[in-house]
Amino acid sequence: MSTNTATSTATEPVLEAVHLRKVFPLHKVKPFSPPQVVHAVEDASLALRPGRATALVGESGSGKTTVARLLARLYTPTAGTIRYREETVKARGGTALRAYRRHVQMVFQDPFSSLNPTHTVRHHLSRPLRIHGHAHSAAEETRLITSLLERVNLTPAEQFIHKFPHQLSGGQRQRVAIARALAAKPSVLLADEPVSMLDVSIRLDVLNLLSRLKEEEDLALLFITHDLASARYFAEETLVMYAGQMVEGGPSEEVIQRSKHPYTQLLLSAAPDPDRFGSSDQQGNGKGWIQPALPTSGSVELPSLINPPGGCRFHPRCPHAMPVCSQQFPPRTELGGGHWVNCFLYGAENKTDQAETAHAFSPRGKASLENTRSTITNRRPSKEDK
Repeated sequence: MSTNTATSTATEPVLEAVHLRKVFPLHKVKPFSPPQVVHAVEDASLALRPGRATALVGESGSGKTTVARLLARLYTPTAGTIRYREETVKARGGTALRAYRRHVQMVFQDPFSSLNPTHTVRHHLSRPLRIHGHAHSAAEETRLITSLLERVNLTPAEQFIHKFPHQLSGGQRQRVAIARALAAKPSVLLADEPVSMLDVSIRLDVLNLLSRLKEEEDLALLFITHDLASARYFAEETLVMYAGQMVEGGPSEEVIQRSKHPYTQLLLSAAPDPDRFGSSDQQGNGKGWIQPALPTSGSVELPSLINPPGGCRFHPRCPHAMPVCSQQFPPRTELGGGHWVNCFLYGAENKTDQAETAHAFSPRGKASLENTRSTITNRRPSKEDK
């Protein structure tokens, strides 16, 4: 096989989602009221490749966890296609679903609730080994469990194998959860905010562990987070999601350093950045804080996903919103180098000139930025991030 062919094969997606859509029906409050649904995910597409991490970022409630659960087949897509190694996944239950989950495993946000408090570490790790046929004797089971604990840096393994979840720290519980996922010998790992509920002092250790495992096991990894700094540090690719819609994506460094979508810029303006502190007050706030130039307008809250706004769902908050933004969702515009954005501000046929968006930099728009930044910063991450 030629070098070019080998490289091409290695970069082909292991798991791919194409135009995923998910709605959740609501129970009727009144007997004769019309049915209502939550539009949790709308036209989401992504590709996970071996040995690479893709970060999915956005506010709580943007649909990140729902996408992961769709990929794990914990939810059935309302529409769209999931492909594993170029074959469409149609597993709905039984043997076919078990075979799929053998290859696609998920690490949940809260390790304490994802582990059964009545069972030991040995039980949690032995169960996937038996279910997927990797252990055929008690001796082999013990050997594999010991190896799993050592791979996630829980050593000596003999000190942890018989402990219960409540006897472990938060970081140790999350390592057990990661080891349980690895026990199935997957090729795809879906990590749903795996460090958000851990102490700050051990978050980097867990991220480094996942990075090492990704390289050693050649895993395709989806890293869900609301922390842009973690996405930039950990993932090669970053996708930005807002209210169920994908709005921007590309190489992490490119997306974060040269963000294009107004929502991505707003997220970055809300994230702590030491480079924004200066010796002089450039914006007159008396605190040496160099305030970002991006303004906003309209509501500072996420839109209702029961009755979402039409077109681009960010347009009620966007300072650059045009009439077309409320009428249709913008097509993808390729910016080069794998960087893309869904925004009418870009693309030769839709680009607006500076005069059309100058109103966005009005004093009123700047005054409302701080309220939006405060809302995003203080929003607590949700376990059920839909």
